[in-house]
Amino acid sequence: MLKPKSYLKRILGLRQEMPWGFYISGFFFKYLLRKNTRVAWMVHHTSTVDHPQNIQRGKNVFPGDSPGNYIDAEYGITIGDFTNIGPNVGLLTKNHDAINNDVYSGKPITIGAFCWIGMNAVLLPGVILGDFTVVAAGAVVTRSFEEGYGIIAGNPAVLIKKSDPQACEQFRKSKY
Repeated sequence: MLKPKSYLKRILGLRQEMPWGFYISGFFFKYLLRKNTRVAWMVHHTSTVDHPQNIQRGKNVFPGDSPGNYIDAEYGITIGDFTNIGPNVGLLTKNHDAINNDVYSGKPITIGAFCWIGMNAVLLPGVILGDFTVVAAGAVVTRSFEEGYGIIAGNPAVLIKKSDPQACEQFRKSKY
């Protein structure tokens, strides 16, 4: 039997694992202080999501729900199912010219399914991460790791460990 509070969350379409305080503060910052008003999902009040209409997100993915995220999706971001984004993560799809700060260029970011982006990590324009990629805390991802199934860390990020693809795929099957 559902508790009255979780029944109400289900009716309102809210995530069961998030405390009510997250939604109350989110309502205050989104609708009263007008922060992140164009974002269709609830984000943490200290996060910023620019161009949310350019984000394609998979099942159970809520970019910006962790504190301090900066997500610039001007050139597009695609995030696969069940991917988690930790606190203070930066997803940047554009950068300014090294000489003229008024000139910008950009490329989309693609993050596979079942990825984890650790705290304070930064993904730069054009990065593609394959399924089951773990980005260690503080990593600066400057190039793509399309093959997935591994842990990347450092500045610039490099592959430090491969994951077992069979174990990953078995986990995937358990989620669907």
